This record gives sequence, C-alpha cells and structure tokens, in this order.
Amino acid sequence: MVRHGESEWKVARRYSGWADPQLTYSGAQATVRLARELAPVAFDGIVSSDLARARQTAAILAKELGLRILAVEPALRERDVGSWTELTKPEVDARWPGLRSAIRHGTAPGPPGGEATDVFRDRVVAAVGGLALRFPRSTLLGVTHGGAIRALERHLKLKRNPLENLGARWFKHDGVSLQPWIPTP
Repeated sequence: MVRHGESEWKVARRYSGWADPQLTYSGAQATVRLARELAPVAFDGIVSSDLARARQTAAILAKELGLRILAVEPALRERDVGSWTELTKPEVDARWPGLRSAIRHGTAPGPPGGEATDVFRDRVVAAVGGLALRFPRSTLLGVTHGGAIRALERHLKLKRNPLENLGARWFKHDGVSLQPWIPTP
C-alpha cells in the first residue's frame, strides 16, 4: 500500500479527508521516481482509492510500470474528517482543544461530523479483504491514503511510524486474515 503523492492541500497543510485536491506537479514527478524504485516488483495490477489524489498517483504508476488499474475502490479512501475538512491543525486545535490528541489516544471517537476511528478502520480492513477475494494469489499495488494505511497498522497492532507522501507499507492478505509482510527479493 502506497500513500498518494503530494496534493495541493498537503502543501497548504490542510486536512483533506474526503475532499478532492489534485496532485501537485512535484507530487506527480515524485510518483514517476517511485515507479522506478518499484519496477523490480512483479505486480499483477494496481488498485486505488477513488479520490483524485490517489487515482492520479495510480495512473502515473500504471503508465510507468506498464500495469492496469484493476479496481477503483471507494472503501480505500481517506477518513471522513467532517468539520475538519480544509482546516489546518492549528485551526482544529483552536476550535476543538485536545480533540486531536484524544482521538489519537482512543478516548474520543473521531472528528466532529466525521468518521469514527473504529468505523474507518473496519471499512479499510474490509476493503483489503474484499480485494484479496476478488484478486486471489495476486500481488497488487494499492494506492491509498496515510490514514487508511495507519488504520491497517492499528488493526494489526503495529507501532505507528511516520508515513510521508509516497511512503509504503507491505501487507499480505490470504483471503482470511491480514498480516504485515516483508517481500523477498
């Protein structure tokens, strides 16, 4: 699973959630460079979130790697951040002091008007399971969002590590369960 390239709102440090900002030129160019790094991996195809920044990243990767986009999956989209959409962290903290921290620590369900953490996690985990059933025995390159990848890590009780744009995590799903995965060369 790869986090999409840099978007216009990432540059502005705004929460995107389900909003649909485009990739920046820099984000598109970095995606081309990522494709060169991924070229040795024998992917069977690409799956993507339906949001523009992920679809644009997937399209660039598909072109550069000579792959097809097999599915555009709305359930791989980022968390709905509700009232936080288009706000910066300082703006959120001024309006809802302590809420971001409470959500991170599991003492608040989610952003106002947005998606609860457990609902978001369950949606993303189910989407990956569904893709594993649709494309059995396939090595897929998923293009999604930082929150979606963190949701998978939370589900697996993995340590939270920073994930920049175009950062990736490897997962394996055998049609029954999701596991972290380290590919062999």
